[in-house]
Amino acid sequence: MGKLVVLMVTAFVDMMGGLIVFPLIPFYAKRMIGHGPLWSAFNAMGIGGEGAVVSMMVMTFAIAQLVSAPAWGRFSDKYGRRPALMVGLGSSAMAYLIFAYANSLELLFLCRLVQGAGGGTVGVVQAYVADATKPEDRVKALGWLSAATNAGVAIGPALGSAAMSFGTSGPGLAAALLAIVNMIFAWFYLTESYDSHAAKAAGRVVRRSRDAITRVLTHAGEPASRLILIYAITMGAFQVMSTVLALFLANRHGVTAKTIGWFFAYVGTISFVTRALLLGRMVDWLGEPKLSRLGMVLLALGLGTMPLAPNIPVLAISVALVPLGTAFTFPCVTGLLSRVVPQHERGLYMGMQQTFGGVARVIGPLYAGWAFDHLGNGVPFFTAAGVVLATIFLGLDMDRYVAHARATTG
Repeated sequence: MGKLVVLMVTAFVDMMGGLIVFPLIPFYAKRMIGHGPLWSAFNAMGIGGEGAVVSMMVMTFAIAQLVSAPAWGRFSDKYGRRPALMVGLGSSAMAYLIFAYANSLELLFLCRLVQGAGGGTVGVVQAYVADATKPEDRVKALGWLSAATNAGVAIGPALGSAAMSFGTSGPGLAAALLAIVNMIFAWFYLTESYDSHAAKAAGRVVRRSRDAITRVLTHAGEPASRLILIYAITMGAFQVMSTVLALFLANRHGVTAKTIGWFFAYVGTISFVTRALLLGRMVDWLGEPKLSRLGMVLLALGLGTMPLAPNIPVLAISVALVPLGTAFTFPCVTGLLSRVVPQHERGLYMGMQQTFGGVARVIGPLYAGWAFDHLGNGVPFFTAAGVVLATIFLGLDMDRYVAHARATTG
C-alpha cells in the first residue's frame, strides 16, 4: 500500500500543477490572437475563430500524448515503470516554465507539445496501479488515484487564479516549482512496481506498438478492444466539453479569467468526493460493467443539459453530473482492461488506451472549436451527449467477459 500512497501524492501534485495552468490557456490565447506568424498561417488556412485556436492547442497536447503513449507503455514493460514516470514529471516542469514566459501563440503551442509528450506516461501510471493491486481491488485503487488527481483539479485552478496577482508569469512559475518539488519527492520515494527482468527471463516478449494498434482495429469484438474504444469515445466527448467550456461560460454567463478557476474547482471537488467515498461502494454493489454504463448515462445527461441551463445555479446541477459520470466510467473501464490483458503487456495496452483516447482528444477539440464558431455554442455539448449515449451499446455484454476473466485467473 505504501507504493500506492506515494503514487497518489505524486499524481495529486502533478495534476494540481497542470490545473494551475490549463484553465488560463484560453484567456492567454485570446490576448495573443491577431499577432505573430502562426496567427497569419491560421488565417491563411481559414482558421480565424478563437474557439478554433483554443481547440488546436488542446489538440496539440492530445497529438503529442497519443504518439508517445504506446512508446512509453512499451518502454515501461521492458525497463520498468519508474524511469518512464520520471520523464513525465520532468516534461511537466519544462512545459510550465515555457508557459510562464509565453508571449506568443507559438510558445503556448510549444508548452502544450512538451506537456503532451510527457503526458503519454498516464498509461504507465495505470499499469503501476495494476501491478501493485489484486484484480478485485484495481478499480478501487484506480478510484483512489483518480481522487488524488481530482483533488489537484479542485485546488489547482484556485491557486492559478491567485497566482495571477503576481503577474501573467505567476501561474506558470508556481506550477513549475510544484513540478520540480514533485520530481525530487518521486526520485526518493517512488519505487519500482514491475520486475521487467523476471519477465524477460521467463521469455515473455512485448509486441510492437503498431501490432497492438492493428489488433485493436482488426479485432474490435475482443474485450480489450471494446474497452479501449469505450474509453476513447467517452473521453473524446468529455474533451469536447473541456475544450470550449471556458468560452461557453464567458459568452453565456460572463465568467472571466479570474473566476473560471472556481468552476474547475467545483468539478474537481465533486469528482474527488465521488471517487474517494462512493466509487468503491458502487463497484461492490453494481460491478464494473454496470457501473461504467451508469456513468455514461450520467455523463450524457450532464453534457446534454448544460446548454439548456438559464442561470448558474441550474447550470451547477448539470455540471455536477459530468464528474459523477466520468468518476464511474473511466476507472471501471481501465480496471477491466487490466484484467483482460497479459501482465507483461499491461503497460503497452494501458498506453494503447491512452493512444486511442488521444485520437479522440484530437477529433473532439477540432469538432468542438468548429461547431462552437459556426453552429452555435451549445451544439458541441449536444453532440457529445449523443455520442456517449450511443457508446453504451459497446459494453452491454461486457459482464460475460468479466466473468470469464475471473474464472481464468482463479
